[in-house]
Amino acid sequence: MKNRTKALVLSCLFTAGIASQAQAVDMDSLVSAAKKEGEVNSVGMPDSWANWKDTWADLNSKYGLNHSDTDMSSAQEIAKMKAEGKNATADIGDVGFSFGPIAAKQGVTQPFKPSTWNQIPQWAKDKDGHWMLAYTGTIAFIINNNLVSADERPQSWGDLKNGSYKISIGDVGAAAQSNSAVLGAAFAFGGDEKNLKPALKLFGDIAKQGRLALNDVTLANLEKGEIEVGIMWDFNALNYADKVGRDRFTVLIPNDGSIISGYTTIINKHAKNPNAAKLAREYILSDEGQVNLAKGYARPIRAEHITLPAEVQAKLLPNEQYAKARPIQDFKAWAKTAKRLPRKWQENVLIHQN
Repeated sequence: MKNRTKALVLSCLFTAGIASQAQAVDMDSLVSAAKKEGEVNSVGMPDSWANWKDTWADLNSKYGLNHSDTDMSSAQEIAKMKAEGKNATADIGDVGFSFGPIAAKQGVTQPFKPSTWNQIPQWAKDKDGHWMLAYTGTIAFIINNNLVSADERPQSWGDLKNGSYKISIGDVGAAAQSNSAVLGAAFAFGGDEKNLKPALKLFGDIAKQGRLALNDVTLANLEKGEIEVGIMWDFNALNYADKVGRDRFTVLIPNDGSIISGYTTIINKHAKNPNAAKLAREYILSDEGQVNLAKGYARPIRAEHITLPAEVQAKLLPNEQYAKARPIQDFKAWAKTAKRLPRKWQENVLIHQN
């Protein structure tokens, strides 16, 4: 399972054509074709994640599309599509940023560019439309206001060096969220996908001070007051804070840099309901679909191009906090580095743990 520690008027659609050229199609024709299919079957897009439930409900009420989902990890989604081939049971999936290029390379996807294509950042999409992020996640701090005094609350990775509070980062080497936290710290101190030394030094020094907590940043641990400063994806932090009590926590993006990642839809090359899958992607990247994601604490990829309702914007962090967050540029290098991270974490950080 996913263990993730997600146009006001649809007047113009684009569909994938030869050589991945997007061609305008008649909305009525696409809707008619999708209605004839009558359903869209997803993987890794459960109701509870990124508020997908509202999107599926909208697609049902607007277009009569029934929906089913099988929750699974990004790697499992791609493996399923590849194994089933023309006997596909999944039409559309939602995979992590780094898995979009993998899916396209393995030939399990078909391209489709939504009408909002030009408002999706270049770094967040495949040039041919095989994948594009619908929403992002950025590594953030969640700070317990009852346990960390106002003058000590960290605003940056640099601030972590000098506090008296304990820091929880989770299971580095095993959890993608924890690994991304290490990379985010490396970015802040001049490192990159090949060089985690600045981050390892930071956390090694924190461990030497006896301030590295080994407990995971979970909802239960936050409720019990066992997390002083936690490091996690912003959407998880905001969601957990609201569940426990937003006034008890400060959630922020470190102002000296962070890593921004996200999730992308992939449409199965052999989808039995391809028109329904394309209509789903179009809707997900429309204004209404982006608002649905924001209701689930996921920052929409088109955040700078839409105006969220005030009550929805209040769930998220201000756009300006993301100014120094940047995406992974070298996926191959990061994949190799991530494989070595468990040993490096043990040698440079955990060895100093009391």
